[in-house]
Amino acid sequence: MVIGLITLEIYFPYAHSLKEKRKIISKLKNKIKLKFNVSIAELEFLDKWQRTKIGLVAINSQKLAIEKMFNKILKEIEENLEGELINYKIEYI
Repeated sequence: MVIGLITLEIYFPYAHSLKEKRKIISKLKNKIKLKFNVSIAELEFLDKWQRTKIGLVAINSQKLAIEKMFNKILKEIEENLEGELINYKIEYI
């Protein structure tokens, strides 16, 4: 069994309040959850209105399947994000 974790740091230059940021994050989380079988949560910068760190976790019997899924998720986020992906990190256990 392989557990994959991807953490994403995102900057929202056009968010002017926590309410706007949470709306954007909620939309993103729902879209990713529906399209991919992952768990997703906001991890850091909860009180910052232009920045966030999001974590996604996937479990599979093969590392390659998780790698492919994470690549698709990254592509989806980069194409549809209402902000800038600052950094990401992928880890496997």
